Amino acid sequence: MYQSKLQSEEADHLFKAILSLQSVEECYRFFEDLCTVTELHALSQRMEVAALLSRGETYTAIAEKTGASTATISRVNRCLSYGADGYQTVLARLDESGAE
Repeated sequence: MYQSKLQSEEADHLFKAILSLQSVEECYRFFEDLCTVTELHALSQRMEVAALLSRGETYTAIAEKTGASTATISRVNRCLSYGADGYQTVLARLDESGAE
C-alpha cells in the first residue's frame, strides 16, 4: 500500500467520500460545498496544466491557455517528473476513456 506524507484518518475519510461520487454533477455539488471558488479554480488549473505538459506544450503556451504562473507550471511539471505518479495515473485513465 502506498504511504503518503499526507496520510491521516481525515484524509482517508475525504478520499473515500470522493470515491463515493458517481457522476460529474455529484462532483460539482460536493466540491462546491467543500472548496471555495478560488480553491476549485486552482485545482482545475493544475489538472489542465498537467494535461498540457503531458502533451508537450511549452510553458509559454500553457501560461497563455490557462493563466497559470510559470511557478505553478514548474511545480506541476516537477510532480509529473518526480511526484507520486498521481497525475500520470489520472491522465492515462482519462485518455483511455476518451474523457479528456
